[in-house]
Amino acid sequence: MVDFDLTQEQIMVRDLARAFALKDVAPHAHAWDEQSRFPAEAVKKMGELGLMGVAVPSEWGGAGFDTVSYVLAMEEIAAACASTAVTMSVNNSLVCDPLLKFGTDAQKAEWLTPLAEGRKLGCFALSEPASGSDAGAAQCFAELSADGTYYTVNGTKNWITNGPDADVCVLIAVTERGKGNRGMTAFISPMPSEGLTVGAHEKKLGIKASSTSQLVYSNVKIPVSLRLGGVGDGFKVAMTTLDGGRIGIAAQALGIARAAYEASVRYSQERMAFGAPISQLQAIQFKLADMATRLDAARLLTLRAAMLKDQKGRHSKESAMAKLFASEAAMWITTQAIQVFGGNGYVKDFPVERHFRDAKICEIYEGTSEIQRLVIAASALKEVGA
Repeated sequence: MVDFDLTQEQIMVRDLARAFALKDVAPHAHAWDEQSRFPAEAVKKMGELGLMGVAVPSEWGGAGFDTVSYVLAMEEIAAACASTAVTMSVNNSLVCDPLLKFGTDAQKAEWLTPLAEGRKLGCFALSEPASGSDAGAAQCFAELSADGTYYTVNGTKNWITNGPDADVCVLIAVTERGKGNRGMTAFISPMPSEGLTVGAHEKKLGIKASSTSQLVYSNVKIPVSLRLGGVGDGFKVAMTTLDGGRIGIAAQALGIARAAYEASVRYSQERMAFGAPISQLQAIQFKLADMATRLDAARLLTLRAAMLKDQKGRHSKESAMAKLFASEAAMWITTQAIQVFGGNGYVKDFPVERHFRDAKICEIYEGTSEIQRLVIAASALKEVGA
């Protein structure tokens, strides 16, 4: 039995995030999107509020809450601005989490603490120009020096969220060619570094206020002391990290979907057609009913995955289910929202157009919907198979 009653601490975190989102994020979200401007002020404030290291223990600079609290906070921020939410998600899920799980005490003191406190911002580099879903096809290579004191890294990483604004990168690179997934190692890569070039900002369909770029490594030296985990453990670090990261993306999708749904409900009560609010039309009521149902289902799946993570149990399947369903629900709900708004939904004067564009990426990053189905199917075949 799963208990979805929230604790007082979880409610406090949710309400803190909601108040901040309504006051400091939502009023600026449209302008940030139009200008493709990184919300530096909001990110700084999130750090001050403890939202950049929600589930990191206080001894390492974090707020010391749980994954459920993180999900609740993520939903609130994403409902206001998906770009701000993904900046928060990457720092929490893809940077702080692997440092907490795999870092040494010295690495945590130097890197995790300022990241969790919001004094530094992190990014995560796994994908490459020819290596997205097939992570094992990575080519970025880290060669150990003859004296065994440092690695020299060469290669290009693609679609790096926070890349242009980050102070550190969790980097996954090949250290032994020909071994596939077993030949990859994780590193803490300081930014800037000599030989590391941050590419131009990507021009994206949605989450336009989130900074995204390539990272190009050209003979970048990384000390052995900044290796994260053991040699050959890079794929394990990456997959473990993504299991948790997918919960964050599910929460982001949930927030986007909720914003579109609530806007649709309000608009349907204000927009007149045939002498009455369109909320009285059965066609609109059915849309709202289906939107509400998918929204609640997405929330329950996301909370279940978060609870399993907090219980330290295996949650790969549940995280994949949450990410898959929530992201596809967000795409469906935002599409219906535009239909409810009619012509007004297609113009930038109304928010559902932005929500629609922001929702799409949730079906792609941190594992496409197709990859989530493979993860879920693999679990199903083990659980039910002969």
